[in-house]
Amino acid sequence: MMGAIVLSHRWLGIAFCLLFAMWFASGIVMHFVPFPSLTEAERVAGLAPVDWGEVRISVADAVAASGIAHVRRVRLIQRDDGLVYVVSGPSRLRAVHATDGQDGSVRSPETALAIARAHARQRGLDAAHAAVVAHADYDQWSVPNGFDRHRPLFRVALGDVAGTEVYISSRTGEVVLDTTRGERGWNLVGSVLHWIYPTVLRSDWALWDGVVWTLSLVALFVAVLGAVLGIVRVKLQGRRVATPYRGWHALHHIIGLVATAFLLTWIFSGWLSMDHGRLFSRGQPTSAEASVINASPDWTTAPSPDRKPLSPSAREVEWFAFDGNVYRRERTGLDKQVVLRPDGGESPVLNAQAIASMMARLATGCGAPSVLAGDDDYPAQSNVPGAPVYRSRCGDLWFDIDSADGSVLQRLDASRRAYRWVYGALHTLDFPILMAHPRLRDVLVVGLCALGLVFSITGIVIGWRRLRRSFAS
Repeated sequence: MMGAIVLSHRWLGIAFCLLFAMWFASGIVMHFVPFPSLTEAERVAGLAPVDWGEVRISVADAVAASGIAHVRRVRLIQRDDGLVYVVSGPSRLRAVHATDGQDGSVRSPETALAIARAHARQRGLDAAHAAVVAHADYDQWSVPNGFDRHRPLFRVALGDVAGTEVYISSRTGEVVLDTTRGERGWNLVGSVLHWIYPTVLRSDWALWDGVVWTLSLVALFVAVLGAVLGIVRVKLQGRRVATPYRGWHALHHIIGLVATAFLLTWIFSGWLSMDHGRLFSRGQPTSAEASVINASPDWTTAPSPDRKPLSPSAREVEWFAFDGNVYRRERTGLDKQVVLRPDGGESPVLNAQAIASMMARLATGCGAPSVLAGDDDYPAQSNVPGAPVYRSRCGDLWFDIDSADGSVLQRLDASRRAYRWVYGALHTLDFPILMAHPRLRDVLVVGLCALGLVFSITGIVIGWRRLRRSFAS
């Protein structure tokens, strides 16, 4: 048995030591530089004020013109080429012009370029030298599945000092992603390496998922073998723990013993990042729950801006279905909005009574919704800074509802709550006590990953020497 463990660890270790080194090094980069995205602050800053005078068709007409069934949300945004409704269903979305209900998708590079320049102006970015550089379904930065409904994407290089590039949805004409030269550079040695994210692999989600899950599982097996071997090979000299090895082998053994708990939990939790419903629930509503959450209302009852004039500074108007009714919210800034209720009243957000009413239809045994504390063990944030998130506990099942727009942010059953700890906490150290002390968390993350990197380098040296001897003989 020990002979099999030694041989397995030796040759699998040689194969995986570079992968381990890559994961630890790229993990440090990822802690400080996340994968590129368009933040909500950037998205809202790039929106132009809505010119209600351009609207010629109603929300109901826009829904009908879209051809989308089970519509739950409709947004009104100002594009450089005019005002459009963006109609969203469970799996599709489409833009229609607010003047005549005609298709509002973007087909020409000239239109995409004009939209990108207008977005840049709103954000104060230099777009004097902007140009369309690509029109494609995928590239390195647009591989996440969240962009599937927007493909193909126009990529526009602004030509500014930061090397900013923005991506325009061909379906809605919205800017859905931006990157800078610095983000792209750091992510090539960060997220792209860590997640094994080459475009050719990641564009096929099922293939990428299977490859990375399998590699992570084998890597965990290698680490477990090493831990067993390391413990078995410990020698006791009186009261002192000693290693039978010398040189690089001794350093590898000692670091492995010191960091065993971290190495195993970090690799195990990294493997769980690829779980995707294999062992733990995905945190998504069931089909029955989704039918309640995404129930399509009677859009002819949607409150028109004629009923209450829009603010001249409104940057986005959204009609959304909640508990069978249509609400209208007017976004005037990142943290400023007004919600028009079906009864004609106004409030900044949905109230607890409306959320409780919807939860009564969604699940049984639900208690009164309570506002989620900022330091909750299972955090969730509204897309409007400062807007409360309500948690409704329905027995052992919890739902977190965004009061800003009625969206369900989290569905937490016992399995999902456990996943939060065995994956999130163990892999990113986002324990509440450490989140309250971010500098300490930074030091721990960098220090532990650096220790793992040094450990991996000792394995690389040992493996290289073993290979040289094997080929030499």
